[in-house]
Amino acid sequence: MHSALSKYTGIQIKRVGKPGHVPAGVAAPAPGDLVRPPADPRADRLLTAPIFVISPVRSGSTLLRAMLNAHPDLHAPHELHVRRLSVGFGTPLAEKAMAALGHNQADLEHLLWDRVLHRELARSGKRFIVDKTPANAFAYKRIATCWPDARFVFLLRHPASIATSWHEASPDRRTPEEAATDALRYMKAVQRARAALPGLTVRYEDLTSAPEPETRSICAFLDIPWDPAMLSYGEPGVLQKGLGDWKDKIRSGSVQPGRELPGPEEIPEPLRPMCASWGYLPGAAGSA
Repeated sequence: MHSALSKYTGIQIKRVGKPGHVPAGVAAPAPGDLVRPPADPRADRLLTAPIFVISPVRSGSTLLRAMLNAHPDLHAPHELHVRRLSVGFGTPLAEKAMAALGHNQADLEHLLWDRVLHRELARSGKRFIVDKTPANAFAYKRIATCWPDARFVFLLRHPASIATSWHEASPDRRTPEEAATDALRYMKAVQRARAALPGLTVRYEDLTSAPEPETRSICAFLDIPWDPAMLSYGEPGVLQKGLGDWKDKIRSGSVQPGRELPGPEEIPEPLRPMCASWGYLPGAAGSA
């Protein structure tokens, strides 16, 4: 039927995704808007070389951001979720006016994101801002497009430990099996980002067992001097569920040992391929 319709009318019918569906790695712009780099980075961006920690949920990102925030050059506030900030034109005339200036909705959203982060950085008096929102893993393409000079630190943790911690964070909301499935979405998004973007990979287990060499490696990657304050970071400024970890280990103000790693027999079956890929299964050839 479709072929006959195309033959006699020139019209083709194609199946599209569900309404509102956004491919992995992309934050949704307005329909038809082109997501593109800044036309003039010097004029269109106030931030210089922002830093993004790309990690799954419950992977130690709040600890890492607290350690980074203790550095005199780095401002690492709570999770910012700027990719969820959107711009609306209000009227077709406003859209037409912005188009005449060369801006579409995605361009304006990028300007907004940059302005919000720059204001926060300026208030801190430091050199570079760090955003560690775990959901950024699903928007890595837009982030890298918005800030072509962005730098990325990828934080990994044993997938089974992530799933256990994710269940413990809200045991009334998700079973252990549901926690593993949900956390795996973040892990896969992080894996896609790691495959697509340059950056430094850090493991939570190394960060907690050997914090000095790990933070020295991060500072070398960021081209800043190491500072011992990173090892005794003090209490983070914001401890609130939804904006980062609020547990006692974070409140302690210094690096605490991580939980004991699960044995191979304790790893849920859906997480085993990711454990192998990240090198957490003995004998498996990991890509991390």
